[in-house]
Amino acid sequence: VNLKQTLKADYVEAARARGIHERRIVFAHALKNAMIPVITVLGLTLAALLGGAVLTEVTFSWPGLGNRLYEAISGRDYPTVQGIMVFFATIVVIASIAIDIVNALIDPRIRY
Repeated sequence: VNLKQTLKADYVEAARARGIHERRIVFAHALKNAMIPVITVLGLTLAALLGGAVLTEVTFSWPGLGNRLYEAISGRDYPTVQGIMVFFATIVVIASIAIDIVNALIDPRIRY
C-alpha cells in the first residue's frame, strides 16, 4: 500500500467529506497508514545491511567489525566469530523489537 492508494481509501474520503483540512488528512491518517509496510521493510533490511557491511569492509580494507569477522573466520578464531555473530544477532533482535513497538504505536489494529 502506498500513499497514493491510501489517499483513495474510504476513510480518507469520509474525512474529506467531514471538512477536515487536507494537511491533517495526509499527515494524521493517510501517511500513518502508508508508513506501516515501510517501517516493517526497514527493520528487515537491517540484517542485509550488516552483511553488506562485512563485504564492504573486507573489499575496501576498512577497519571495523566486518573486517575483524573476516579475519577471525580466515584465522579460525572461533570465539571471536561467535562473539561478533552474537553482537550482530543482538542488534537485529533489538531492531526487530523496536520495529514491533513502532508498528504497535502506529497501527491501532495491533495490540499487545
